[in-house]
Formats: sequence, C-alpha cells, structure tokens
Amino acid sequence: MSTSPGLDVVVVGAGFAGLIAARRLTAAGHRVRVLEGRDRVGGRSHTTTVAGVPVDLGATFVGPTQTAVLELAAELGCATTPTYGAGKNLIRWRGRVRSYRSTIPRLSILELLDVSRIQWRFERLGKQVPRGAPWTAPTAYRLDDLTVERWLRSMHAGKSTRDLMAIMSRVTWGCELDEVSMLHAVHYIKAAGGIGPMLDVEGGAQQDRFPGGTQQIAIRMAEELDDRVSLGSVVERIEHTTSGVTVHTSTEAVSARAVVVAIPPAHRAGITFDPPLPPDGAELATHWPMGNLSKAYAAYETPFWRTAGQSGEALSDDGPVFITFDVSPGDSPSGQGPGILLGFADARTFDPLEPDARRARALQCFVDLFGEQARHPVDYTDHRWSAEPFAPGGPTAAVPPGSWTTYGHRLREPVGSIFWAGTETADRWTGFLDGAVRSGARAATEVAAHLARS
Repeated sequence: MSTSPGLDVVVVGAGFAGLIAARRLTAAGHRVRVLEGRDRVGGRSHTTTVAGVPVDLGATFVGPTQTAVLELAAELGCATTPTYGAGKNLIRWRGRVRSYRSTIPRLSILELLDVSRIQWRFERLGKQVPRGAPWTAPTAYRLDDLTVERWLRSMHAGKSTRDLMAIMSRVTWGCELDEVSMLHAVHYIKAAGGIGPMLDVEGGAQQDRFPGGTQQIAIRMAEELDDRVSLGSVVERIEHTTSGVTVHTSTEAVSARAVVVAIPPAHRAGITFDPPLPPDGAELATHWPMGNLSKAYAAYETPFWRTAGQSGEALSDDGPVFITFDVSPGDSPSGQGPGILLGFADARTFDPLEPDARRARALQCFVDLFGEQARHPVDYTDHRWSAEPFAPGGPTAAVPPGSWTTYGHRLREPVGSIFWAGTETADRWTGFLDGAVRSGARAATEVAAHLARS
C-alpha cells in the first residue's frame, strides 16, 4: 500500500458537497485531496443522453430560491432553462384521466378544503421547529414518535389528501408515508420554504433545469481541482486523533490534518472509524436510511402532447410511474422535436422487473396519460438507484420515527478532526442540490477554523 504525503484536508466523496468543500478550501490556500469511490464525480447527480439529448438520472431541477447552486452554476457557466409548463396538466385518478392547471389537481370542494387544511397544519407545525435543530422543538418527541401516515389519520385527513401526500412522499423521500417521521417531514418542508416552494413548478423547486444536465457542474468543479480528485478510491477506514487523520483505501493511506466526510449518512456505515465514533454517532448511519426512487425517460420524434394543449406534467394514483414532466430541449408549443417525457417510478414495483418489462410498464403509464402515441418512442432509458453498485439509494434520506430526537445532534457535529457534509446535513433545501452546496460551504468554513486553531 502506498502512502501519500501529508495534506491539510482529505475530502471523502466527489458529489456537490465534497467538491464545493474542496474548492473553497483550495481557494483558501489549503492542500486538499478528494477521494471518490465511483468512477465519476457528481454523486446523486448523473447525466446521460436519450435520443442524443442530455437527461439527468438523478438530481434534475432547480428553483429560484435555491440561490447557492444557482450562483455556483452561473459562476461555472452552466445555464438554466425554464421547465416547460404551458397547457393543461393531467391526473389519472380513480381510473380516469382529468386535466387541471394548478399545483393541486382539480378535486371536489370538500377534498380541496381538506388538502388546504392539512397544508396549513403542516406549515403551522413548521413554525415551532428550528431549522437545523428540529430535536430542540417543544413538540419534537411527539412528532418524532409519529409517521406522517399516523399523523394524517390523527388529523382525520381524507383518502384523497392521503393519496396526494403519498405521491409527495415518494417523489420527495423515495418512501411511503408510513416510513418517514413526521418531525423529519415538517423540518424538511420548512427547509424548502414550505410545501408550495417544494412542489411548485413556477416559482418552486421545479421551475428550471439545466439543458446540459446537472452533472456538468460537478465535472467543471472537478476539472478546476484537477489531479486533487481521485476516482475509484473507496475509503475503507479513517484513523483519527484531535490533531489529524489517516484515510485508508485499498491502495493507499492519505494523511491530513482534517477530513470532510461528504457522503449520505447511511453510507458512513461503510467506513471503519478508529477509534470508533461515539455510540450515537455510529448508530446514526443505520437510523438514517436512504429512500429509493427510479426514473424512466422516453424520447419521441416530437412532443406530441404539446399540440394537444398539454404541459407534459401529470400525476397518477396508479403505477409504477406516478409523476411526469416534459424535459424536451425546445420550448415551442407547436411540437417540434424531439419530445422527451420524464417519469418518476415507484421503485418497489419497478426495480425488480427485467429491462424489457420495465420499459413496457413505463410506456404503458405514459400511454394511460398521454394516449397511444406514447407507446412508440424513438429511444428509452431508465435508472434504478437501488441497483447502483456503489453507495446505492436515492433521492435522499427517508428518516424514520425516533431518529431525529435520538441521533439528530450527531448529523453534522464534528468529531475531533472529522467534519460532515452532504445535502442531508443542510438546514436549507435539505435533500436538494442547493442543500449539498450549502453543506459543503459550511463544512469548509468549519475546517478552515479548525486548521487555524490547530
């Protein structure tokens, strides 16, 4: 095993959080090395192509209040484009397809009142929960003892409200309502600025996207860092003292004065810490599991739904595809090609299928929403994050009851020379690219102060 010379900082993980931490610390004059287990940078941002058009297998959209990632993208020359939204949205609900034009589908007046009541209750609870420290809220233990499903039933939420919230849970955390803590849901939504900013297209988190894909941002940061980034370097063990660390892979040992571990909390369990982390810090990894969400893309000669006056945005209470967006490269409503539909798929029923069966199921969902023309794409691809050979899971953590009040204080609290980053550790836009950027910047500031003290 080779040994690298001493550095100031080792960063574990070349996602957005790790790369922004490395970039900030390098700019401040520190000697930095980034170790990434995958054969690419970007983490949960991964861009491929369908019909020759860049599409994102992971993180895709960006909203106007996600200023950290927008400023970074602008600095690196990565442009955004509005998400297409002209025309009618569709919903397949209770066996039939209807159209609507707002974030919330057209329901009966009683159903709409119930949805509004539950949204108001959520945001009222959010006022009591501090961002970044939800375990300190006066209602923390009560909320953390409940799943979102149990809370909804305690509020006598109607079936339509619960079904709509289930779609939100699948696309947001990659899990069902009975798997996620109510305290986590309230804190997560508050970190996004509310349910509206989190779910809306216009003015919300899906307002824009990057026509070149989101991974280009990570690639450009890595190009700046040059040979400071090492791919295929799976970190196995971290020896640490108050004065420094040695980070071990299968081929080398890298010594530094500090380490930033910029990976999802669940994946900390794959690293041996010597000496061990405090007991609740070690246990956090097993109580902060990743959700699971898959994606399917179908490309057509033209975005034919636009000529029918449809936006390409749709919801479905059937599956496995339960929400769709139009991510075609052009913005013409006349339907000039190519046309690309993005579908988010329920991993529980989608992932076990063979490739041909996944394709058939996804296309049938598109047919059910947009008509028979959707059955015949010119290209198709899908991605199952559960099948990733390294660090599986996505889009973010699906935190179960009891985790925040027991382990939450360990989420980003440094342990000697070990510092933590990653979107799950952010207190704004947790779970999004913006949260990842914010967390990396915060970790860089903490490490710089630590190096100055030592």
